[in-house]
Amino acid sequence: MFGYYISLALRSLRGTPILSGLMISAIAVGVGASMTVLTLNYMMSQNALKHKDDVLFAVQLDGWNPKETANTANEIPWQLTYQDTQALLRSDIPTRQVAMHRFGFTVQLENSSMRPFTASTRVTTRDFFSLFDVPFIYGGTWENEADTSHVAVVVLSRSTNDKLFSGEDSVGKTIILNGEPFIVVGVIDHWEPAPKVYDLNNSAFGSAEKLFVPFGLHRKLEIYSWGNTNGWKNGEGHGYEGFLQSEDIWIQYWVEINSSDQKAQYEDFLTAYINGEKTQGRFERPLKFALSKPSEWLVLNEVLRDDNRVLGWISLAFLLVCVINAVALLLAKFLRKAPEAGVRRALGASRGAIFTQHLIESSAIGVIGGIAGIFIAVMGISGIRYLAMGQMDTVATMDWVMMIAAIGLALIASLLAGIYPAWRISRTNPSIYLKTQ
Repeated sequence: MFGYYISLALRSLRGTPILSGLMISAIAVGVGASMTVLTLNYMMSQNALKHKDDVLFAVQLDGWNPKETANTANEIPWQLTYQDTQALLRSDIPTRQVAMHRFGFTVQLENSSMRPFTASTRVTTRDFFSLFDVPFIYGGTWENEADTSHVAVVVLSRSTNDKLFSGEDSVGKTIILNGEPFIVVGVIDHWEPAPKVYDLNNSAFGSAEKLFVPFGLHRKLEIYSWGNTNGWKNGEGHGYEGFLQSEDIWIQYWVEINSSDQKAQYEDFLTAYINGEKTQGRFERPLKFALSKPSEWLVLNEVLRDDNRVLGWISLAFLLVCVINAVALLLAKFLRKAPEAGVRRALGASRGAIFTQHLIESSAIGVIGGIAGIFIAVMGISGIRYLAMGQMDTVATMDWVMMIAAIGLALIASLLAGIYPAWRISRTNPSIYLKTQ
């Protein structure tokens, strides 16, 4: 019987192509517009570190200006100073810990005709790759000594290795960064967390870095940050050493803690460190620090803003308008078939059968409209990706989950639109139409 109703529905759609096309268009436009916004919200709200949400923590210390609070959601600076970072790195309590910031190098090869190019770089400690589950295809990370002293080694992204060495195993080869020779120790596979949870300060939806170099290079190369740097007090030294000793915050810090006891120990360590610094005249504000899970970190940094949520509700309201228009069109279409329904009722078809038949026809319109809506949503997302000029490439995409959701949304919308018209046609009195035959 279900197959028979589907064949009746398709026959009805072919019999009224203009009216059916208008209904399909109404559903498709509503679903397409809604799914464009909902897909972006869905992708932006993802947590790339969800599987480690209970063990990873972003570290914040409140060593900010005593005369004002930091302009953040929890009133603690997002980043740390260099001197605080060095102190925290000396702790052996966390299972792993990572200090890092963004930078950029000019890249070239020795004895090569390839033109030099600029590559975004992450200056970090060796645990970065294991803490954030970065996969290697060749080699691995650097030795411990590279985090505290000048060791000129580099890890390449897959795309950079493809560009420089045509994808071959480049471990042990030399590249030139800002005129200095660096030995390649590893090549990572394609890795694009979205949002970029580990660094939300510098474009949460930007691409991952192309190079990774050790944290111990700072003094030798006088590396500053290519990201946000804020400060309120100069250091006692001059030049770059003064910058390192200043109250400028520019370094992100993450730790891996695997138990509640370990977390309590680390919190005691941070408390003791801040109290110790207070005796040295630093950390003049009330004692305050934060350890935030990746899910909490995304909320604190407002990766998915309130205006994105409002836009999502507006898109659903637009879909509702389209559904209301579809109700009127379906009502007109079904009432034109009232004589046919009356004859079927006279021949013994129940009201439930008439209702089901027309609801299936409405569902068929929803499925076709949903498929067309996916096409409209993909076009809309492509337009957003083009207008964002590379800033939304990692999230402006539609996966199979959202495609299934689009079909489901279209099906629900069409069923809602079809309930009243199907009910009206199922209440047809057969005697009226038998008299006219």
